Amino acid sequence: MSKFLNEFKQFAMRGNVLDMAVGVIIGGAFGKIVSSVVDDIIMPPIGWLIGGVNFSDLKVSLPTVEVTGEKLPAATINYGNFLQTCLDFFIVAFCIFLLIKLVNKFAKKKEEEPKPEPKPTAEEKLLTEIRDLLKERK
Repeated sequence: MSKFLNEFKQFAMRGNVLDMAVGVIIGGAFGKIVSSVVDDIIMPPIGWLIGGVNFSDLKVSLPTVEVTGEKLPAATINYGNFLQTCLDFFIVAFCIFLLIKLVNKFAKKKEEEPKPEPKPTAEEKLLTEIRDLLKERK
């Protein structure tokens, strides 16, 4: 059992796993910020521009159902919430696109930097001398 725990500990302490965990936590917090921006800042003016509509109130009510003589409340299709969620998604996707584009730009610059020529090893120097001596013999 301790071998299993040691393997798990090695896995959990790898840099990639920790980076991923931090990314998920930051992503969740960022999602809440985007939802607030959409719900509280973007959608109210859009609703006002199209006639004072509150998007969270946009829904289609389905017919009521009677079960054993009791009327159940009507179910609703809340397409206004769906529109807000779609807008949330597009904003998050756009932000991630910009972030990846920025990271790729920096990675490309780093790749373009010329790398210095590696110094020859002692073995390579010796082989070069031997080659040169053999050329002189001919």
